[in-house]
Amino acid sequence: MAEDSGQERTEEPTDKKISDARKKGQVARSKELGTTFVLIFSAVSLLLYGPDIAKGLYNMMGRMFTLNRNETYDTTKMFSVWGDAFSEIIFPLSMFVLIIMVAGIIGNTLLGGFNFSWQAAAPKPSKMSPMKGIKRMFGPQAAVELVKSILKFVLVAGFAILLIKVFFYEILHLSIEQIPGSIMHSLEILAWMFLALSCTMIIISAIDAPYQSYNHHKQLKMTLQEVKDEYKNSEGDPQIKARIRRTQREMSQRRMMQEVPDADVVVTNPTHYSVALKYDTEKAGAPMVIAKGVDELAMQIRKIAKGNEVPIVESPVLTRSLYHTTEVGDQIPQKLFTAVAQVLAYVFQLKKFNKGRGKRPVELRKDLPIPDELKH
Repeated sequence: MAEDSGQERTEEPTDKKISDARKKGQVARSKELGTTFVLIFSAVSLLLYGPDIAKGLYNMMGRMFTLNRNETYDTTKMFSVWGDAFSEIIFPLSMFVLIIMVAGIIGNTLLGGFNFSWQAAAPKPSKMSPMKGIKRMFGPQAAVELVKSILKFVLVAGFAILLIKVFFYEILHLSIEQIPGSIMHSLEILAWMFLALSCTMIIISAIDAPYQSYNHHKQLKMTLQEVKDEYKNSEGDPQIKARIRRTQREMSQRRMMQEVPDADVVVTNPTHYSVALKYDTEKAGAPMVIAKGVDELAMQIRKIAKGNEVPIVESPVLTRSLYHTTEVGDQIPQKLFTAVAQVLAYVFQLKKFNKGRGKRPVELRKDLPIPDELKH
């Protein structure tokens, strides 16, 4: 999409982008780093187990070519001789191979970590396309590989010439040494030269590993449009989310309106606010707010309250305080107990009077006891 739109990849890759890339097998890898580990540890293991391997080979060859007359004519003796011969070389050779295997795993996972992807392992027609293959051959990555190859050749060749000069007389001296000492000595020289040549790869790896990490990060960079699209896909379309929120709000309001007929009283600020209260001593120790609203919603609450003969009491200060300090389903604040108790007492007395069971209550006080910190 970035290529089609012409936008530059200026944005840092998101966690999702990095995670998706790992699932596809796209992680930073340095072949030179893996090769360096394998070569250096091969040389080290050769120094550690090379003498044992050489000694085992020498003894094995000696055993195989020194059969006595009885062993020669015994058709079953061959297998036991092979077992004796190979027993001396199995352990050092196994350790040699094991060290190389561990070095290969560490070297190839040191940059980018361990990662296995079925998507990367699956065959892709694009990898078999001749045109894309030619494009890769003459692309920037191919140029980098060419430079690395030239640099490797120059370094290894230069160090090889230097090492030959350093070990020149020692190599010549091998011709007058006795066997098996000459074999051991030659292997020692070979191992040290191998280690020195392998160490030249450290220079290549020190350049290649940071470059591969930088190049991988650069390839994962995103355009601004890609970041927006990813956010939209992961978080959802803002318009759809707004529609969902609106629907949820409407459903909540409908449920709230269904509770208004059960209210004991609706306190109002005649022009803007309405709060419906219910006092159920069996379920709650204090009156609860079962509905509230402003403007049009406040008018609807008053309309439903009138239609269901729920008392409506005008108390602007108390109504605003209840609206701003509580949510639907909350009990009223303790500091408003006295004020709300006076309202409920007035309402209950008014209900008795309307049923002919008592005298008309005294008009509700306008200055209900509302703490200053709860006034709005």
